[in-house]
Amino acid sequence: MGDLRKLTASFVVSGPCGVAVRDRLKHLTTEDERVLRAVGAHQGALASRDLKVRCAEGLEHGADTWAARKRDLTKESSSRIAGAITKATHDQWALARRCQAAYIQNLDAGIRTLRHRLSLPLGEKGTKREAGGYRSKNEWFRKSRRLVALEDRHAAAVADWRAGRVRVVRGGKRLLNTRHHLTEAGLTEDRWRERWEAERWFLAADGESGKRFGNETIRVTPDGEVSVRLPAPLAHLANTRHGRYVLASTVAFAHRGAEWADRIAANRAVAYRIHLDVERGRWYLTASWQRPVVQTIPLETARAGGMIGVDTNADHFAAYRLDRHGNPVGGPHRFGYDLSGTASHRDAQIRHALTRLINWAVRAGVAAIGIEDLDFTTEKTREKHGRRKRFRQLISGIPTGKLKARLVSMAAEQGLAIVAVDPAYTSMWGAQHWQKPLTTPHRKMSRHDAAGIAIGRRALGHPVRRRTAPPPHDRSDRAGHRTAQAAPGDRGREGTRPPATDRPSGGPLPSGKRKREPSASNTVRDAPSTHRWVQDSLRPTGKWIT
Repeated sequence: MGDLRKLTASFVVSGPCGVAVRDRLKHLTTEDERVLRAVGAHQGALASRDLKVRCAEGLEHGADTWAARKRDLTKESSSRIAGAITKATHDQWALARRCQAAYIQNLDAGIRTLRHRLSLPLGEKGTKREAGGYRSKNEWFRKSRRLVALEDRHAAAVADWRAGRVRVVRGGKRLLNTRHHLTEAGLTEDRWRERWEAERWFLAADGESGKRFGNETIRVTPDGEVSVRLPAPLAHLANTRHGRYVLASTVAFAHRGAEWADRIAANRAVAYRIHLDVERGRWYLTASWQRPVVQTIPLETARAGGMIGVDTNADHFAAYRLDRHGNPVGGPHRFGYDLSGTASHRDAQIRHALTRLINWAVRAGVAAIGIEDLDFTTEKTREKHGRRKRFRQLISGIPTGKLKARLVSMAAEQGLAIVAVDPAYTSMWGAQHWQKPLTTPHRKMSRHDAAGIAIGRRALGHPVRRRTAPPPHDRSDRAGHRTAQAAPGDRGREGTRPPATDRPSGGPLPSGKRKREPSASNTVRDAPSTHRWVQDSLRPTGKWIT
C-alpha cells in the first residue's frame, strides 16, 4: 500500500456559463441564399486575411497592432463586423497555442517512456507502473530510431512555441486532407469545394447589450424576423433601410425560447451565427448568450441526500445509487450509447444517454451525481501501450471533454450538482470489495457496476472498502462501530432494529386494525407438542418434561 499515489479531494464542478440554441432557416428564397453566400464569402476572406496577419505577428501582438487590424477591416465591412472577426481570430490563435502545448507534452511523455524501456535489458518484465524492456533486438532497434524521430519533432515544436509560430487551417485540417482522398470519402471535387467554402465563411456577430434586440449586425425580432446588416461593399444588395437585408424565413426557438425572448425584450446581448449544412442543404441560425455563473452548492449539501456514482465506459454509463451512508440502494443501471459513425450521431448518442441518466437521478431524489475526473492525456501515448492497439483505441474513443461539458450543462437545468472524484483504483477496488458481495441469482454485478459504487462512495467522502478492521479487543463493539458507512452519531446497523411503526413484528397497527383478515390455511399441520424445554438450575444440562 505504500506505493499508492495520493488521491485528490473531491469537489463540486462549477455550473455552465453560457447557452446556445439553434433553429432552422426554412423557406429561404433563391435571392436570400445568394445574399447569404455573398456575405459569408466576403467576410470569410476578411477573416482569413486577418488570421494570416495575426499568425505572422506571433508573440509581438499588442493592443496597437490589434487596433490597426481592426481599422483595416472596418474599411471593407463595419466596426462591429471587424470586432467580431478580430475576436474570432484571437480565439483561434489561442486554441492553436493550447493544442501546441498539448502536442509538446505528448512528445515528452513518449520520449520518457522510450528512454526508460531502451535502458532496460531485453525481455525484462514490467510492472503496473512502468513498462518493461523490449522483447527482441529488432524491436529495440526500431524503437531507438523512433526515439530519434520524436526528439527531432520535439525540438521543432519547442522552437515554434518559443517563437510564437502556430499552424492553423481555416476550414479544418481534416477537410483539407480529404481533398487528396476524394474517392475514399465518396466526394467529387465540386462537392468538396462547396463544403470547403462553406466552412470558411464568416456569418457571425457578437451581441451588444443596450442595442435593439441585443444585436445590431444580425437582428432577430420577437416575431422571429431575421435581418442582416450588410458590409459596405455589398450594401447595394439591401432590401430595406440602413443597408439591411431581411430574410424571408422566420425562426422560433423551441428550446429556451422563453429565456431568449426575455433577453431580446430587455435588449440584452445575444450572439448569432448563420451556417449552411452542405450535406443536407439546410441553413441554420444559432443564438448564444452568457449566463451568470451558477453558484455551486456546498459539498456537504450535495452529499446529504445520497449520491449516484457513474462509471464512464466506451459504450455505456454504469450507474449505482447510494444513500448518504454509502450503502447501495436497489440494483445497477446501465445507459448505453454507440460512438461509431459520424460526429453528429456520436453527439446525439451521448445526449440521449445523459438525458436518461439525469431523468433517473431526478426520480431517485438525489442532489448530486458523482463521476470520475477522467483525463487520458498520458494514457493515449503510443509508446506506453504500443502493443495494446485496441486499448489505445478504446480510451481514445471516450469523449471525456465533451461528456463533461454536456453533463454539467444538462444537470444544471435539473438542479443537480456534479461531484468530480479522483479516478484512481475505482475499478480495481470496486471489483474487490463490492462485485462479489452484491452478486445474487437475480442480480448480476459487473466490474463497471462495482466501480460506480466505488465512485459514489468516494464522492460521499467514504472509503471504498465495505468495512473497517474489526475491533482490537473482541467481537463486541466496545472499540467503536465496525461499519465504515455509518457516522458515529447514527443508529447502530448491526443489531436488531425496531420496525418503523414501533410495534412488534406481526402485531396490530397503532390504530388497532390489521392489514388484512387472517385466512384459513389449506395445509394440514400436526397438533402442537406438549413438550417444552426447561433448564435445570443445578446441572449444566436441561431435561424434557411433559
